[in-house]
Amino acid sequence: MIRIWKRAVPHLVLASLLTAPVALIGCAERGYRVYDPDDGTYHNWNHAEVTYYNNWEHQTHRQHKDYRKRSQDEQNQYWQWRKNQH
Repeated sequence: MIRIWKRAVPHLVLASLLTAPVALIGCAERGYRVYDPDDGTYHNWNHAEVTYYNNWEHQTHRQHKDYRKRSQDEQNQYWQWRKNQH
């Protein structure tokens, strides 16, 4: 029995090391959903939305701050700006 464990443990460690980055990347790509109260809709907060958000911060001369930490008023201002970008 000990012999089996001695052979299996290195393989299990290697397998976990190889699969951990894939699992983490999968979680990172999902992002999260945010609510736009003007439209009453939800938006996926992903890489594309982050790009718009960073542009909004730059164009409105704001310091970078996580969207979720902004006040409701600032979040509403972002969505108003965002709708005018299309």
